Amino acid sequence: MTATDHATELISVAAQAAADKLAHDIIAYDVSDVLAITDAFLLASAPNDRQVKSIIDGIEQQLQEQLGVKPLRREGEREGRWVLLDYSDIVVHVQHSEERVFYALERLWKDCPELPLPADAIATRGRGADAEKAAATAEDDEARPGGELS
Repeated sequence: MTATDHATELISVAAQAAADKLAHDIIAYDVSDVLAITDAFLLASAPNDRQVKSIIDGIEQQLQEQLGVKPLRREGEREGRWVLLDYSDIVVHVQHSEERVFYALERLWKDCPELPLPADAIATRGRGADAEKAAATAEDDEARPGGELS
């Protein structure tokens, strides 16, 4: 069994919306062979809680505007560390970068086929690591005596 055309369309719109809101490391898996409850997972991350919420809002808005669908469930919004949108055919996970590393959902689903994504979404791969390096460099610069930059 493979993800339905409807699930693939939902994933494509959601991935583009996440990319438009500057999500990091967007990836989608066809989980239809291993899960009976959904066809696909979309994973994305962001460096802070506010951006996680913004990405979720953007995805929800675009899926409503373009395809006329609303999530059946929305979980984790209050904390903003890992927010889940359940559309039945797909489940969207947007995680704070720290949660993304800790829970490593990619490891769980690595044997499932990846679904094709828009070019903008694919271009986000590796941005999470780049953002972490930039943040670490900024912290190092601030920690230097006198706040001098190198």
